[in-house]
Amino acid sequence: MTLATPPIRHPYLDHPGPIAFAHRGGAADGLENTVAQFRRAVELGYRYIETDVHASADGRLVAFHDTTLDRVTDGTGRIADLPWAEIRHARVGGREPVPLFEELLETFPEVRWNVDIKAEPALRPLLELIERTNAWDRVCAGSFSEARVLRAQRLAGPRLATSFGTRGVLNLRLRSWGLPAAVRRSAVAAQVPEAQSGVPVVDHRFVRAAHARGLQVHVWTINDPERVHRLLDLGVDGIMTDHIDMLRKVMEDRGVWV
Repeated sequence: MTLATPPIRHPYLDHPGPIAFAHRGGAADGLENTVAQFRRAVELGYRYIETDVHASADGRLVAFHDTTLDRVTDGTGRIADLPWAEIRHARVGGREPVPLFEELLETFPEVRWNVDIKAEPALRPLLELIERTNAWDRVCAGSFSEARVLRAQRLAGPRLATSFGTRGVLNLRLRSWGLPAAVRRSAVAAQVPEAQSGVPVVDHRFVRAAHARGLQVHVWTINDPERVHRLLDLGVDGIMTDHIDMLRKVMEDRGVWV
């Protein structure tokens, strides 16, 4: 049984059918969070891309997942401790530069960005950038920290689309089981793993509870086609994947690729 999609509550979510998100642009290709990888996703037809932001030591908003450069670049050190002048010389996979989020907004004007605010110092620079570029309809902000998302919402108001942090997801899961819990109404989406620590998160009850509150359900990070089919059968509203060719093919086969 497929559950009805909730009404659109923010222009960010104005999209026909389930949303395909390129997670870090398509991390399976090995060049995550780079302009080259984002361009490949766009050329494949993706218009929603997930990325992450940190603030450099001098306050520049860097599109990068990890706290340090070490895992995916030829550079080293904590982003928060390094100036942009040093970070910009690091190369992901030894090839591609680390981008600023501002560069991404400018380079891909047709893309809507799902942004994980990885650390508190990135919060205000992100909101200031969205304000400066009038990108309110193009960004959904999220974080594992519920407090950080709430601060973003308080500072920006309803112009900013946000998803739940960990606490918000837990409360929605509890409500889906019929247990008392406060569910924040200012969010527009619950962006969740399929399961957490072996406990299923996404099932009919969870999707129904989200939709009843006008929330979309976006599931990360799904890299297996059978799991994509199962989740779409449940009525989820978005899938995030590292394997962007796979997700496109599954959605094409189901007639829902837009």
